[in-house]
Amino acid sequence: MEYTKEELLEAKRQIDSTLHKLRSTIVTLQDKENPARYKSQITLAQRRVKAFEIAVALIEKELE
Repeated sequence: MEYTKEELLEAKRQIDSTLHKLRSTIVTLQDKENPARYKSQITLAQRRVKAFEIAVALIEKELE
């Protein structure tokens, strides 16, 4: 499937925004009084960060 440069740039912008929010969420959960209680949420957020990082890398590769 072909995407325009503008579509790829907008997708990257949206993913970057979501990454920022996810990273903030991870820090907030880890700083809670009992972070072990939030282990599953932290793990899920970390996995999503990794997936979005891969997506950004692929978008950047496509933009080259």
